[in-house]
Amino acid sequence: MQLGHEAKEMLGRTPDTIKAVRPMKDGVIADFTATQLMLKNIIKKVCQRYNAGRPRVVVGVPSGITEVEERAVEESVLQAGAKEVYLIEEPMAAAIGANIDVAEPSGSIIVDIGGGTTEVAVISLGGVVISNSLRVAGDELDEDIVNYIKREMNLAIGETTAEQIKMEIGCALPLMTDMSMEIRGRDLSTGLPKNIIITSSQIEEAMQESVSKIVEIVKQTLERTPPELASDIMEKGIVLAGGGALIRNLDKLLSSKTGMPVYIADDPLDCVAKGACKTLEDLEKLKAVLINARRRK
Repeated sequence: MQLGHEAKEMLGRTPDTIKAVRPMKDGVIADFTATQLMLKNIIKKVCQRYNAGRPRVVVGVPSGITEVEERAVEESVLQAGAKEVYLIEEPMAAAIGANIDVAEPSGSIIVDIGGGTTEVAVISLGGVVISNSLRVAGDELDEDIVNYIKREMNLAIGETTAEQIKMEIGCALPLMTDMSMEIRGRDLSTGLPKNIIITSSQIEEAMQESVSKIVEIVKQTLERTPPELASDIMEKGIVLAGGGALIRNLDKLLSSKTGMPVYIADDPLDCVAKGACKTLEDLEKLKAVLINARRRK
């Protein structure tokens, strides 16, 4: 069984005898069995590397998760071999990973654009004051690119190619110099392989609707923020985390639409993982930020 980058490389390339699956969709479990197998392999690797027994695990989950989805995550991690499992909202984990002092009595806002969800949260005194979760993020942007190229260029491409396009030339506002790249796909007219050149301005157009939804959810969160916290946020600015933070000019677009400074966190891809790690290292101190501080064995 392969997992991680090795398995991802297989998407769209497997024969009938091999199945490549994505066990998580929209930030929650889509395939319980596959998720359990993936977690078992990850926990086994960690335990072997550090010569450890059953570990304690902190899991980042979307802020809009239901109680049923929470229980599904807990059950998967426990059955995969964990001794204890704690859940933390992804925007809180991202804020901790971005080195925001979540315990201080002033407001901070974090926008975490992951693969399945965009999480926006206003944080103060170690808690989430206001949060919004939108199931539009990196995966939806990839889908937008696939559909745009199919509609406008009559070419079929896979999710992996779409993600590569997004990372290499994707942008939220026009670039000073238009970028381009050559892509390969299947011509829907002839059924034969075909190469075409695509530009960053075309990708901006393809992603425009989903990017607008992300901007709108940030604005809605700011509109609901108490005045005192809004004043703090105006001074500190908005912090972007997650892979979506790396989309060119997204920070500039958000800044122009909100009238506030926008900053990209250091190492935005790993903010949630780093935040969960810091929480695990100082569990007693940070128990207040966990969704469920009860010990589960």
